[in-house]
Amino acid sequence: MTYLAPVKDMLFVMNHVAGLEAVATLPGFEDAGPDTAAAVLDECAKLNQDVIAPLNWEGDKAPSSFKDGVVTTTAGFKEAFRQYGAGGWQGIHHPVEFGGQGLPKLIHAACIEMVNSANMSFALCPLLTDGAIEALLTAGSDELKARYLQPMIEGRWTGTMNLTEPQAGSDLAAVRSRAEPQPDGTYKVFGTKIFITYGEHDMAENIVHLVLARVVGAPEGVKGISLFVVPKFLVNADGSLGARNDVHCVSIEHKMGIKASPTAVLQYGDHGGAIGYLVGQENRGLEYMFVMMNAARFAVGQQGIAVSERAYQKAVQYARDRVQSRPVDGSMTTAAPIIHHPDVKRMLMTMRATVEGCRAMAFAAAAALDAAHAHPDAAVRKQNQTFYEFLVPLVKGYSTEMSLEVTSLGVQVHGGMGFIEETGAAQHYRDAKILTIYEGTTAIQANDLVGRKTARDGGATVRAICEQIQDTEAQLAAIGAKGSDAAQAMARRLAAGRQALLDAAAFIAGGAKGSPNAVFAGSVPYLMLAGNVMAGWQLARSLIAAEEQLAAGNEPDFMRAKITTARFYADHILSRAPGVRDSIVDGAAGVTEMALDAF
Repeated sequence: MTYLAPVKDMLFVMNHVAGLEAVATLPGFEDAGPDTAAAVLDECAKLNQDVIAPLNWEGDKAPSSFKDGVVTTTAGFKEAFRQYGAGGWQGIHHPVEFGGQGLPKLIHAACIEMVNSANMSFALCPLLTDGAIEALLTAGSDELKARYLQPMIEGRWTGTMNLTEPQAGSDLAAVRSRAEPQPDGTYKVFGTKIFITYGEHDMAENIVHLVLARVVGAPEGVKGISLFVVPKFLVNADGSLGARNDVHCVSIEHKMGIKASPTAVLQYGDHGGAIGYLVGQENRGLEYMFVMMNAARFAVGQQGIAVSERAYQKAVQYARDRVQSRPVDGSMTTAAPIIHHPDVKRMLMTMRATVEGCRAMAFAAAAALDAAHAHPDAAVRKQNQTFYEFLVPLVKGYSTEMSLEVTSLGVQVHGGMGFIEETGAAQHYRDAKILTIYEGTTAIQANDLVGRKTARDGGATVRAICEQIQDTEAQLAAIGAKGSDAAQAMARRLAAGRQALLDAAAFIAGGAKGSPNAVFAGSVPYLMLAGNVMAGWQLARSLIAAEEQLAAGNEPDFMRAKITTARFYADHILSRAPGVRDSIVDGAAGVTEMALDAF
């Protein structure tokens, strides 16, 4: 077994937690109900299980290579990407007018998880292309949209995001790449960009680079940055490809994980200047790029869920097959598969509950984004947009940080064999590490959560969400009163988590201006606390739905498993929340008071 898409669980979350039926009432999504979702997910599963997943291990062993300016991807990637594009998967949620299918983000989220579980290195190419498409849809001129969107949505061309330079990582104020205006309205772009995912490859006819650069004479700092389309091959008026542009790959990186994904160093303008086309207005490039970055951040969070799911499946299979030691309860007189041992079950349940909690949180965010874009009521759109924006750093930060715990447990379940590359468990662990770094480190996500999403409104968003959580607690209490121990346990843990989140948010809102060092000392713990509570809340809603379905006699084994998983999350993961609250509210001194020369 390589990978089996968890279609059944995905559909349960979409239908019973994320509210797919409500999404399908939104203008433009009327045909995207449960039947459509089931059909799309089934087809997506086939491609990822049969074509893309078998290439994952091969990509780790024989990664992309670079020679004489040419990048050759792992054998099989080119054909798999052709099938991905031909199947319409690149355009699944993009507008119909540009060749997409116009399906909701909620359905797209499930498909993105699948392709990342199947092969994260492969999935990075369509991930960055999605971001480039979103940026052009938001800020591109009609001419740029007409020229570039359809070939990208069809999977014939791919897209990249060019922010980072040798001296400018997350601090984009330090960007030095320059753009010189030309009489014909184009610009000549010069500079070096690093860490460019799929910046050069052999899987598509053209690569559309979105590049941050400064127009000559622009203000210093982030206010002087503009965004440009710089294609690998220039595009003629009729859409055909013209001459090679002056952008060249000079090397690719040798990495800890995601080895099959070529991470390029790109040089612009060494032979007279790369032709670029301004996106939107000058000096607003960072604003436009954030559209792309937010799309990518959500997708990276899904990568964390995806690699965790893959690691969980592999660990379960090994635990069923590996025979070692008699069970401690004496139920067997001979050595048993290790899945019988309590600590192995604890590790597997930690992996499973984390995956399901993060998936439910991501799907809830996706549904909110659909409502934010398509709901006819402006107030409802605004409310959902606020909720989505609060969740994005959690989906990205919490899901990826937890993927390190999950993939590490995956290695641990394998024991000594987990340390041996041939089992494949180590690859998931190595691949997961990048997720907490690229598209903004966990600390950057936490700074966003603290500054923009909590302190700026005095904690109002957190309080509004916690009121909704309280409603869920009341529903749990009602079910618990009818005899559900799981509902009672979840109600108790969720209430404690909610209060911990409120306390932490109040501390942050009250101290952000007067005691910034104390507040930001707890920024990442605050993100982890908020992510834990949000994922726990969605699993609480999952528990309620499963209890209702169980009472109706629907799929009792599946529903009991959902209830047990939620109960485990409550007792073993959500229970961490009060302690993290203490570290945020009371723990700043331990972070800030050490003299710098004492380190």
